[in-house]
Amino acid sequence: MQTVCVAFCLSAAAILSVGGCATTSSGTPKIPLPDVPAQLRPPAGEVLFLKTEGTGVQIYDCSAKADQASVYEWVFRAPQADLKDSTGRILGRHFAGPTWELKDGSSVVGEVKARAPSPSPAAIPWLLLAAKATAGSGTLTATTSVQRLQTIGGIAPSVGCDVASAGKVAQVPYTADYYFYRSAP
Repeated sequence: MQTVCVAFCLSAAAILSVGGCATTSSGTPKIPLPDVPAQLRPPAGEVLFLKTEGTGVQIYDCSAKADQASVYEWVFRAPQADLKDSTGRILGRHFAGPTWELKDGSSVVGEVKARAPSPSPAAIPWLLLAAKATAGSGTLTATTSVQRLQTIGGIAPSVGCDVASAGKVAQVPYTADYYFYRSAP
């Protein structure tokens, strides 16, 4: 049974990142639901089907404030991260949009619906995003919501952005767990 479970968890459907190889009564891998503030819970009727870890950078540009041309600030541009399974194997990537794209060609573009501060003040906030577009016919095509949780790092620099450094780019390392939901069957 253990060999069958391991083989199943590591099969082509191994895009699923599971904690252990617990299964539901139907034999599909079960991913533990994250404990999150109420505003970050996906809508009723959605089920968790995929968890990945994002490892990369949050990219910021140093530019003048829109309403104060003499004041400069770091402005978020985009994430750039690899999406990995629980064994560290790269499944895809995360980039501007925000977009998550897997090697199977499927992708989802999200829109922020809610946020909560990370328990760590040195980390980017936790988010709940609704899928505003999907593409392909693979794993992410059915995505309805995405959570960004367990963030480490990624916040904009607190110094180094002034008139002399206008146009400068900062790439701040971060990690986050991404949980993908779809409508219940």
